[in-house]
Amino acid sequence: MSQKPSIPKGTRDFLPQIMIRREHIFATIRQVFKKYGYAPIETPSMENLSVLTGKYGDEGDRLIFKILNNGDFLKGVEHLDDAQKLGYEICDRALRYDLTVPFARFVVMNQNELTFPFKRYQIQPVWRADRPQKGRYREFYQCDADVVGSDSLLFEAEFVAIFDEVLSALRLPGFSILLNNRKILSGYAEVAGQSERFGDICVAIDKLDKKPAAEVQAEMLSRGIPQDAIDTLFNIITFEGDNRAKLAFLEEALASSEQGRQGVAEMKEVLDTLEFFPSYNGTVKFDLQLARGLDYYTGTIFEVKAHEVSIGSICGGGRYADLTGVFGMPGLSGVGISFGADRIYDVMNELNLFQDDRPTSTKVLLINFGGEGYKSSLKLLSKLRQAGIPTELYPEEAKLKKQFSYADKLAIPFTVMIGEEEVKNGLYQLKNMFSGEQISISESDLIESLT
Repeated sequence: MSQKPSIPKGTRDFLPQIMIRREHIFATIRQVFKKYGYAPIETPSMENLSVLTGKYGDEGDRLIFKILNNGDFLKGVEHLDDAQKLGYEICDRALRYDLTVPFARFVVMNQNELTFPFKRYQIQPVWRADRPQKGRYREFYQCDADVVGSDSLLFEAEFVAIFDEVLSALRLPGFSILLNNRKILSGYAEVAGQSERFGDICVAIDKLDKKPAAEVQAEMLSRGIPQDAIDTLFNIITFEGDNRAKLAFLEEALASSEQGRQGVAEMKEVLDTLEFFPSYNGTVKFDLQLARGLDYYTGTIFEVKAHEVSIGSICGGGRYADLTGVFGMPGLSGVGISFGADRIYDVMNELNLFQDDRPTSTKVLLINFGGEGYKSSLKLLSKLRQAGIPTELYPEEAKLKKQFSYADKLAIPFTVMIGEEEVKNGLYQLKNMFSGEQISISESDLIESLT
């Protein structure tokens, strides 16, 4: 009995046409990362569970895909309760939730091989046990860049420039690069008299772009935050004005908070440094309500949202003061960003930004007539490929209509015909499959015209 094929919810197959588009996104991101001095690394798809848990907050930890131990580790154990009593671990590994925590583990394990500040980029899939919906998948790619071993805010400014350069190169017509600082968020909690509920406040504020303010305030009340403190918080985070006006407002509003003042000073330095970088299609916005839910962020935080498309954030990141400390290497500050390649793809697809819709990179199809023409085609096939021209030879002798149909379906722009007559006179028939124009051309001119 045959089985109906299926894949897990939240995962996808990618056809060649989609992969060509995705590779264009990856290549654009990779090129800019390298331009700014970042080197590639890779880490395993799975990590020890202890590496991941406790780093993302309660909500993040619930989305970790745990891997059930297999093999005979429960051999001789009849009941699950017995296994737990004996100290057996049902799950001690997990698929990575992001690339940042595994990177911190990587840095500690390989510290003697690295030169600090260490700048790396990484383009690999991650997994989250989330509810699949538009723009949200259980398996998706992240494209990260991080630098560890420096407290310099130059890197924060450079990451804003990287966001702007990459997304502008991908031709996104408009997007907002949102900035805030976790120390500023700490200042909110302190001036509201709720420092001990800093985490709850961050989680609630982080939901303001998804829920009405009244619902978020109700959630704060349910978490034990008093109404007068909520009023103080919202009086601060709802202030309107440009970036400089917000800085001036917070200097006064957070004057009683040392952490808050430090966060404002850091934000001012980042914005001042950005004035030395070119700007493209992005709008830099100091967002007083940006919180970013991950617990390991301690300084500047980033989020990027595309205009014209409702899909949530397409990039994010932030500074972490001591993420390596939990792995035995304290005091190593870092900052990093992540491009959500899958969401960027969805945005570009919705806005019709992909320029090449062809399902193949092949530029030339050599028509197979068999006989001496086939041998000549094999010789030409090698020469075209050596010249860097993506070329295919139709694998078998077939009717011309069938071979042209193959080229049409794959949107191959050119075909070359080498029959007995062409072998004799040394001129090939080059056909433009889009315009229908056909000319006789020598081998050297053919290679030159297609290069």
